[in-house]
Amino acid sequence: MANSSSSEFVVQFWGVRGSIPTPGKETVRYGGNTSCVEMRLGGKRLIFDGGTGLQRLGQSLLSQMPVEAYIFFTHYHWDHIQGFPFFTPAFIPGNCFHIHGTVPPDAQSMKHHFIERVLHPNSPVPLAGLQADLKFYDIVPGDTVTLDDITLETGYLNHPNKAMGYRVTWNGHSVFYCTDTEHFPDRMDESVLHLAQNADLLIYDAMYTDEEYHHPKSPKVGWGHSTWQEGVKVAKAAGVKRLVIFHHEPTHSDDFLDQMTEQVLEAHPNSVLAREGMILEVA
Repeated sequence: MANSSSSEFVVQFWGVRGSIPTPGKETVRYGGNTSCVEMRLGGKRLIFDGGTGLQRLGQSLLSQMPVEAYIFFTHYHWDHIQGFPFFTPAFIPGNCFHIHGTVPPDAQSMKHHFIERVLHPNSPVPLAGLQADLKFYDIVPGDTVTLDDITLETGYLNHPNKAMGYRVTWNGHSVFYCTDTEHFPDRMDESVLHLAQNADLLIYDAMYTDEEYHHPKSPKVGWGHSTWQEGVKVAKAAGVKRLVIFHHEPTHSDDFLDQMTEQVLEAHPNSVLAREGMILEVA
């Protein structure tokens, strides 16, 4: 079964929040689930990160069985993996998932790390229930992954315990998924700037405002996240066509993000704040 029209390239957001899920009346419009982004292009389905948004994505796939998808992890902090034990399609025979990510220095392989460390000690669901065909692929930042006519370029992101960004290119169009990363105070991150160059869409970790990042009583320097102001700088320097503000801070309510939207649009009109369920057409 084809996962998408062979002529479309769309991005759908299933989880846009950072650090911890934030359900409640103050986060209804933008959403409270953690990182999960789906790209449908070239007849394939690519999934980036497995935060709690992955559970919602899984429910949407139940009417499309059997399904094949390619999953790419930026890193393994909880807000990027905690949805996988509740990803229903992984428990259904006949489905196939190609799982990509880095291997920590003390792990044997991506498969060993994912099953024995990411899932086993943290999952309330017996792993024997994972009946889908799970295939694992070890990659390191700097590698290029090719899926037929789809190309994924990777690079280091500035984040505690390290993370990896993905630039996805197909049919002359590119999307750079750039989370979790922290900007440098004295220069632009060369890796980020390179992967963002002339991208149609830049999905950027703008967890904080500049004011929060440099707050004298509670600075966020060294926490591994950036600001929307820095995202605008990258977008302008790299000639990005559209900037997507992503990985919203848990305490940022819908009203706060509405105010941020006005500020972002004033600084960079061709921008949008990510919302759960939002679909953006790339081509």
